[in-house]
Amino acid sequence: MEFRKVRKKQNEISREDCIALLKEEQRGVLSVMGLEGYPYGVPVDHYYDEEDGKLYIHGGLIGHRVEAVKANDKVSYTVLNQGYIPEGGWARIMRSVICFGRIEIITDPEIVADQCRKLCYKFTDDSEYIEAEIKKSLRGTLLMAMTIDHMSGKQIEES
Repeated sequence: MEFRKVRKKQNEISREDCIALLKEEQRGVLSVMGLEGYPYGVPVDHYYDEEDGKLYIHGGLIGHRVEAVKANDKVSYTVLNQGYIPEGGWARIMRSVICFGRIEIITDPEIVADQCRKLCYKFTDDSEYIEAEIKKSLRGTLLMAMTIDHMSGKQIEES
């Protein structure tokens, strides 16, 4: 399958900039094909692991998202930063990245704990808190790993 290219080449950002955005931003929108035939986008936290190039997302063991992923593993994931307004300007400049790929549910408790730990460090460096949360919540945590088949990003000005 050939994925679409960014239409306005002057707005396209590099793969390295896309990865930086995935690493810097804490949240994005995971879009799945809902069982009712409608797309379903849900805001989630994520962790991009440079070692394996996968995007990790955690959440509860049941729900719309989980049912949809079990029925169809093709997903997209979108991240948009807050951007900035240049001095003396009014139009916000923002960057976004969209990833297309396949997602799988990870069941190995060691991998789940490790990736959830990495995700938590995006929010706090309080290791005592993180370890307590993992111990308390691990059994009720679902971890999904997205293998990215295509990634593109762009920088836009709101004007």
